[in-house]
Amino acid sequence: MKQAGNPDKLAHTKNLIELEGQIDAITYSNDETGYTVIRLNVQGFRDPVTIVGNITSPTPGEILSVKGYWTDHPRFGRQFKVETHHIKFPATVDGIKKYLGSGLIKGIGPVMAARIVGQFRETTLDIIDHHIERLEEIDGIGPKRVEMIKKAWTDQKEIRDVMIFLQDHGVGPGYAARIFRQYGNNSISVVTGNPYKLAMDIHGIGFTMADKIARNLGFEKTAPARAEAGVLYVMNQLAEEGHVYYPYDLLTERCKDILEVERDLIIKAIGSVSLEKRIIIEDLDSDAEGSAPDKKAVYLARFHVAETEIAHSLLRILSSAKNIRNIDAEKALPWVQTRIKMTLAPKQIEAVKRAVSDKVMVITGGPGTGKTTIIKAAITIYHELGARIFLAAPTGRASKRMSEAAGCPAKTIHRLLEFSPQHGGFQRNRENPLEVDVLIIDEVSMIDTILMHRLLNAVPDNAALILVGDENQLPSIGAGSVLKDIIRSGTVTVVELKEIFRQSGTSRIIVNAHRINNGLMPELIQEKGDLEDFYFIEQEDPKHALDIITELVGIRIPRRFGLDPVDDIQVLSPMHKGIAGTENLNRTLQETLNPSGATLTRGDRIFRVHDKVIQTKNNYDKDVFNGDIGRIDAITPEDQQVTINFDGAQITYDYSELDEISPAYAISVHKSQGSEYPAVVLPLLSQHYIMLQRNLIYTAVTRGKRLVVIVGSRRALVMAIKNNRVMNRYTCLAERLNIGLPSAIINKG
Repeated sequence: MKQAGNPDKLAHTKNLIELEGQIDAITYSNDETGYTVIRLNVQGFRDPVTIVGNITSPTPGEILSVKGYWTDHPRFGRQFKVETHHIKFPATVDGIKKYLGSGLIKGIGPVMAARIVGQFRETTLDIIDHHIERLEEIDGIGPKRVEMIKKAWTDQKEIRDVMIFLQDHGVGPGYAARIFRQYGNNSISVVTGNPYKLAMDIHGIGFTMADKIARNLGFEKTAPARAEAGVLYVMNQLAEEGHVYYPYDLLTERCKDILEVERDLIIKAIGSVSLEKRIIIEDLDSDAEGSAPDKKAVYLARFHVAETEIAHSLLRILSSAKNIRNIDAEKALPWVQTRIKMTLAPKQIEAVKRAVSDKVMVITGGPGTGKTTIIKAAITIYHELGARIFLAAPTGRASKRMSEAAGCPAKTIHRLLEFSPQHGGFQRNRENPLEVDVLIIDEVSMIDTILMHRLLNAVPDNAALILVGDENQLPSIGAGSVLKDIIRSGTVTVVELKEIFRQSGTSRIIVNAHRINNGLMPELIQEKGDLEDFYFIEQEDPKHALDIITELVGIRIPRRFGLDPVDDIQVLSPMHKGIAGTENLNRTLQETLNPSGATLTRGDRIFRVHDKVIQTKNNYDKDVFNGDIGRIDAITPEDQQVTINFDGAQITYDYSELDEISPAYAISVHKSQGSEYPAVVLPLLSQHYIMLQRNLIYTAVTRGKRLVVIVGSRRALVMAIKNNRVMNRYTCLAERLNIGLPSAIINKG
């Protein structure tokens, strides 16, 4: 061990201290920033030294040489802060065993590491490096596992080089791993050639980080590549906000503010990416009411194609005759009411008549208004005619609910369209349409512009189309407000259901959902001792609200209502950050509901066997989609794999794929769309003020089937219910449907 200068000198004295030792454990690591806390065994120190700083991809057992200085943390005490560091392979038997058993190399876990090191001792790493075939001498290792270990060992060395290069340019190890997965051995050449590609190609790396890397590499602020990437970044950012297009002048101003360059450079960049057909600039009808002042709409190419094709497809279906014979609705209605053993209300009768006579129709309404009854009646009539009927919804949970409610099989839209990544995407399309006479789609408010384009593209001309949804729910996560635009266009029949039926009228959840939707406070009166289904627990203090939620989920609701705290109770939060945001709620609820068991740490996230988790992006290879919730069944360090059970399907993830998975004891209200849970607990506090709006509270409340509990501030609840202003979304779908020509509109969706 070398020490230079006085250990108590601070960094500004420039007398940096040198320490070297073996990494005992990594107690904290942030994949995004690279900030790491390490316990280091240093010769001459009785206890491990706490090392903190940005350290590139450390692994237990490695030898770490650092230069830095001592600090005193007010909570954690004496720490050594790193300025520079260098990592070397371990040299001792114990170090090699810890290194190989850390999960670094796929195919080697702690047990196998002990066997290998027991056989080869200090020469183990040299054997793996130069004579890897000798691993077959170890019991339990055959040719297949040797190949797995060889590939993992090679990848690990290559990714370490990439990580060191990228960390020197401000990229944390988690992002470095994603970059390596995308570009492999070409990572460094791609990044140095055009770092702005990262913003477009790598999930989670935005323009800001790519720009920081570019500046470190010497790219000028006025570089054309920066301006072009910046325009596309802003357009994608706007799409994430829900916009299908954006007015030209507003776009140039936003780009100018973000990129901090002159307007002329932005205009040139827009022209360049337009010539490359990555964006489409369309002149709008300046005479149309509400048109944008600059008369130009800028679309990402994929959204322009999708929006225009949705309009073409709907008009195509509307203008074609049905494939099945006409029905005498007056005769069918008494018959179907006898068959389903229900008497239909006047509005339901109107909806059923339209469902069996019109080519395309929309059924919209809140919970308890009888949408499912109408679907059942229409299906019963169409079945009697021998029609081919398909039911579908955007998510797995929504399709499962639809199937249970309607009594007929339902699929996700992706499964309906036979999505296959191996065969280039959706197999059902205009050239290979669905073989269907009647297509019924539920939860249409969740469907964004891109997915609706894919769906309608596969609907044959002669099919009847019934769209079902609640236009007052939150809009789709993806760009657009398709259901509202179709309704607003006036081109298809719309039946709006408002009456709450008697069996639903006893549900305080449904009554209060409608009150909230109408701008009224929910009824909070309850008879003492009765088991109600809607509660409001007033608590202004976020910390106390967190304690109440933890007790509700862990003890009070399971004990009083007989519900499982993990499977039956879903905490929904308006925000991710803060004491009562999803991130902190998940940490707290995990410690309460699943505090022990096999554990895997990925950055600042901890996964345990039996954890409740959610898929955060569509994974077509695994047939798992954004919003699907499952439970972790197994964590296998030897294979670097996690097995997750999604509704009975066992799905395997490599450790490198876990950025797609998040804890799900608490999820955002947006993520809950299309789902229904036995019990919902909703924190609602003044600190959530940015997200406090009526449709968010309405959506959250309508997710609860047997029980809804709101914990929080009465002021926040009032604020949310009064706020019926929602973010404006720029779309032209209604105008394309209405007159076949675009005009600029701002659609509130």
